[in-house]
Amino acid sequence: MTAKPVTAKRYTKSTLPQKICAACGRPFAWRRKWARDWDQVKTCSDRCKGELRRKGRAAERVP
Repeated sequence: MTAKPVTAKRYTKSTLPQKICAACGRPFAWRRKWARDWDQVKTCSDRCKGELRRKGRAAERVP
């Protein structure tokens, strides 16, 4: 048997790109499911996304 060559494309948690969540302010790392639209991702979770939307709606209501 021959050993498989080690590829340099192996990612570790520390080498993944990170952003700061717009809702909670915590850092979050790139995920595979965000690969196509990483530039548009602003929040770390669905909960934070909902919170950000609620804050936006509350700002619209206040005269």
